[in-house]
Amino acid sequence: MKKFIVLLILITLPLLLWQCGGSKSEDQSQMTVKKETPEKPNFRAITDTLVKKVTDALVAKHGDAVRERAQKGVSQIAKLWQSNDGTNAEFEAFCLKHFIASEEERETVFKKISRNFEILLGHFNKITLDLQEPLQLDVGEIHPIDQMFAGYSVSSHLAEDFYQNKIAFITVLNFPFYSLEEKTKLGPNWSGKEWAYARLGDAYISRVPPKFWQNYSEASTNSDLYISEYNIYMGSLLNDKGEKLFPKDLILLTHWNLRDEIRSGYKDTNALEKQRMIYQVMNRIITQEIPQKVINSGDWDWNPIQNKVYKDGKEIKFEPEPDTRYQHLLNNFKALKAVDPYYPPALDTYIKRNFSSDMEISQPEVEALFIEFISSPQVKKVAQLIRTRVGRELEPFDIWYDGFKPGVSMPEEELNRITKSKYPTAKALEKDFPNVLLKLGFSKEKAAFLSSKIVVDAARGSGHAWGADMRAEKAHLRTRVPADGMNYKGYNIAVHEFGHNVEQTISLHDVDYYMMNGVPNTSFTEALAYIFQIRDLELLGLKETDPNKKHLFTLDTFWNVYEIMGVSLVDMGVWKWMYENPDATPGQLKEAVIQIAVDVWNKYFAEVMGVKDQSILAIYSHMISYPLYLSAYSYGYLIDFQMEEYIRDKDLAAEVERMFSTGRLVPQLWMKNAVGEEISIEPLLKATDEALATPGQ
Repeated sequence: MKKFIVLLILITLPLLLWQCGGSKSEDQSQMTVKKETPEKPNFRAITDTLVKKVTDALVAKHGDAVRERAQKGVSQIAKLWQSNDGTNAEFEAFCLKHFIASEEERETVFKKISRNFEILLGHFNKITLDLQEPLQLDVGEIHPIDQMFAGYSVSSHLAEDFYQNKIAFITVLNFPFYSLEEKTKLGPNWSGKEWAYARLGDAYISRVPPKFWQNYSEASTNSDLYISEYNIYMGSLLNDKGEKLFPKDLILLTHWNLRDEIRSGYKDTNALEKQRMIYQVMNRIITQEIPQKVINSGDWDWNPIQNKVYKDGKEIKFEPEPDTRYQHLLNNFKALKAVDPYYPPALDTYIKRNFSSDMEISQPEVEALFIEFISSPQVKKVAQLIRTRVGRELEPFDIWYDGFKPGVSMPEEELNRITKSKYPTAKALEKDFPNVLLKLGFSKEKAAFLSSKIVVDAARGSGHAWGADMRAEKAHLRTRVPADGMNYKGYNIAVHEFGHNVEQTISLHDVDYYMMNGVPNTSFTEALAYIFQIRDLELLGLKETDPNKKHLFTLDTFWNVYEIMGVSLVDMGVWKWMYENPDATPGQLKEAVIQIAVDVWNKYFAEVMGVKDQSILAIYSHMISYPLYLSAYSYGYLIDFQMEEYIRDKDLAAEVERMFSTGRLVPQLWMKNAVGEEISIEPLLKATDEALATPGQ
């Protein structure tokens, strides 16, 4: 994700991996986004003739060497200039006065803009982080006033303020925007400074009225809160015999913890009934048949198979959740669609902006790659291997099969005992960061520096990693730590989040220019998070000696990619449907989501898994609160795999520092610099063939 651009227009959104879930109240669930009538952008028709006249005047004044830059800058300002910005004559005078021909002066201005952007964006980020605390941290009951403050977009007027005071126009005139095609073609020959100039040029490509960003901030905050408290009290679940299969105190956040509980069951030969029960819980959430009473509450017993609720052993009537899940999805869609008219045609839908602008890989290209992978012949072969390993026919929840993962033969109860003892509080985890980094190979000095820049907070939801965005501040790792200490699942997620924080810190402090801070898109930070996460047992001092470790890692990655690419296809399909049906009701959207999930399943999963008409691919919470984020995971796995292959015989820490200090190049150029090849599915497919051909899997 282009973190700088997103921050510039809407600082209130967490920018990297968000892991949250929940339901606060029935009142909150019915909140809808403010309906705004799209305004026709008030742009003055600055003609091509006037643009040429101004460009020619600048060339006559400063020489032909400035022609290309002048033409770019003047023509781009012309598309953003509104009637209240000035007359044609004032437009011409502005360009002639503020165009900077001297490269020395241009560099000086660039440094000043960069310094001031870091001040503004860094402090806006800090304000937003602090305002979000009551919602995101486990600090007591949430009051409606907390939600109102958290939904306030502190930076929503920043871009428009800079258009009005002309800072934005000066920036565009002297640091024009380069398209993705231009960056891809020219970028390999650019210096670091030229790349930083180009990234500054990304700052102003639209002019959206502030109220629209404020509306999206409110919709996003509401959906994030809804997800962050969507807990299922597992100790209150009943099977058809009236038995409770889970510990009384086990509370799982949907979908993350529910999914991970299914995954953990592959280490337990008696977990099949539990896995099937969790699968039914997920289905009830997707269809909104889940009783409202059992969301984030353990006061009632619930049989998710029969969908019956009991109190003191007696069945009681209940109201299902009233399509709240899909109302939040609609709210985010409508808020983002409202800004479409203010973007150029190439970016006039959120789908285009998310992929072509933020991810810098087009949506059709992403979709084609995913379909190619999940249609590969290797899928059926890996599925057959899983079928052999579990000793039964596959069931839908086996898309989360976790039996390939190399590890130690240790019950999860013992792992929980270790992590709870080691990390009884969030601060205990923070204190151990230097040791964690030393174990990963970082020098004592680098480990101390990185650790000093990361703070751990006890999260209300599953957690997330939130970068600093100015070098004077710290990144935050917000993770769930129960009263009796961090269990293994929570620890595993926390290690993943810590990988994000390390990326955020390296890519902020070690880049040559602030405008280059970050990574090309969130797939790259996901990749480093996976690199950290797979070493979680090693960091606990638990070693595994399986000679097939490499092949098992390959098979585990392959199956994870297969699953998440299917989920991503559903996510993209849902957004296409919403654009085709912008006036849909929550109920209509629910039916569409279910049908899209079933269609993707039947086309790419049914034959492999042996069962048709399943909607389970629609369970991911990201679909509700993090619009079109899921594709980043798929690319993250591919990038992670290529990185792991590259660093296998190298110094992990040194390579991580080298790769992530590169800065925010376009994705394929960043990848070529990092591992010598572009992002591709071929290395994983080839390695999967090798793994399948190796005895003992």
